[in-house]
Amino acid sequence: MKLIVLVIFMLSVPVLAKDSTCYGTTSKGRLENGIELPRSGDNFVAYSTIARLAGRTYVHSQVERIILNAYKSLEKEQPDKIFKYAETGFKEGGQFKPHKTHRNGLSVDFMTPVIDESGQSVHLPTHPLNKFGYDIEFDGKGQYEEYTIDYIALAAHIVALHKEAVTQGVDLWRVIFDPKLQPELFKTSYGPYLKKHIQFSKKRSWVRHDEHYHVDFAIPCKELN
Repeated sequence: MKLIVLVIFMLSVPVLAKDSTCYGTTSKGRLENGIELPRSGDNFVAYSTIARLAGRTYVHSQVERIILNAYKSLEKEQPDKIFKYAETGFKEGGQFKPHKTHRNGLSVDFMTPVIDESGQSVHLPTHPLNKFGYDIEFDGKGQYEEYTIDYIALAAHIVALHKEAVTQGVDLWRVIFDPKLQPELFKTSYGPYLKKHIQFSKKRSWVRHDEHYHVDFAIPCKELN
């Protein structure tokens, strides 16, 4: 009887995940004890169930906490907005094709928030036929088919990520988003904060970064052995 009680007790105790350790850099590194981001929350979803099953949504444990707490704060800050995260990295980091970074748990792609023709916050469609959203191209006015970039939601999310990172004693290293579209971010009420605290990409990257924005977190890592 005592054995049965002990087994039940052990099964009922939550298993605490170990904190992650990152090594090297986002472009040459690895990760220990990577954490998989949840499939969804009250105001966010993953970009693909297939990609999650393939192990492409792991991050550093502190990055996970920052992301989830930021989404939580946005439930109050922007209650009518919804969000979608995209590619992150493998559980043990390392090469993550076709990306040049995402190798030590500190790089995360987020799909660009959009509104539909009625002004409703909706998810950008992501499926195998459009390479899970990465094939989408917005025009110079931030439009793609019936979708328009929601700069308010995008700016609010970046600010929420930064504030949560600072709360945890770390920071954001950089945000990569199409430089030609960035001026619209600065026109929002979050513009002054973004200009003061966020380092945005100045030149177009090897891929445009319009349908998604790339965030690198500044968390101390050990040297790569």
